[in-house]
Amino acid sequence: MQQTPSPTRVLVVDDDPTVAEVVAGYLGRAGFAVDQAADGPGALAHAALRWPDLVVLDLMLPGMDGLEVCRALRDKGPVPVIMLTARGDEEDRILGLEIGADDYVTKPFSPRELVLRVESVLRRGRPGPQVPGSSALAPGGVAHRAGITLDPLARRATRHGRELALTVREFDLLSFLLRHPGVAFTREELMREVWGWDFGDLSTVTVHVRRLRGKVEDDSAAPRLIQTVWGIGYRFDAPPEAAGGPLDDEPRDEGRRDEGRRDDDGRDEARRYEGWDGDGRGAGSDA
Repeated sequence: MQQTPSPTRVLVVDDDPTVAEVVAGYLGRAGFAVDQAADGPGALAHAALRWPDLVVLDLMLPGMDGLEVCRALRDKGPVPVIMLTARGDEEDRILGLEIGADDYVTKPFSPRELVLRVESVLRRGRPGPQVPGSSALAPGGVAHRAGITLDPLARRATRHGRELALTVREFDLLSFLLRHPGVAFTREELMREVWGWDFGDLSTVTVHVRRLRGKVEDDSAAPRLIQTVWGIGYRFDAPPEAAGGPLDDEPRDEGRRDEGRRDDDGRDEARRYEGWDGDGRGAGSDA
């Protein structure tokens, strides 16, 4: 007799019982097995008893806050984390992403949207056949550019022979950029093509570009590989190189920095976005 697979287990950590019950109810109706904890120690105890497939984690917990809980969980093993925050401050959101949270949702939020975020994060983290438009390279398609070697099957990337410590999102972003050298992408396109999201805060992309630059650039303050394209977003500039061949870090023509795609009526595409400032970066962006 065929054994029924165990349901995906989600740990919900929130000290507000109403929020926790609503989230747990929606996740339960979506087919997830749900555990609940009201504080950090309780979350770690639940995780030790039954390791979750994903954690929905409130940032503002009593005593041990969500950032500490996230670090403690990640010390014990890999697990996707979606951070909940009642504050809209960009610094809070960026800090959560930088310590390894896979996504964040700002309160008040739609429980349906949270379920979609959970499903999206889990889907992106599962190995298996890639859907059209996925950021993963074709099986066996090891890429070599600008001294970077990326093996999608092994989920391993090196630069100049040294392994890069990349998060899941950083790896997917680098994989996508290596597959499309010389092509400028908006942040919305990267969010959709790399992570499969049709909604979300574009600063998520900004944060991950900044973090990735810190790991692949010689000088992240003056990037040569991941370029900011005025009025558009980002472009990966690097010529291809043969596997095992010479490293090629020659800079591309700097005049291409300001090239951008145009709308049919000749206006910069980025003017569709609110919040772009004069140098082509989003309001509050530091990429």
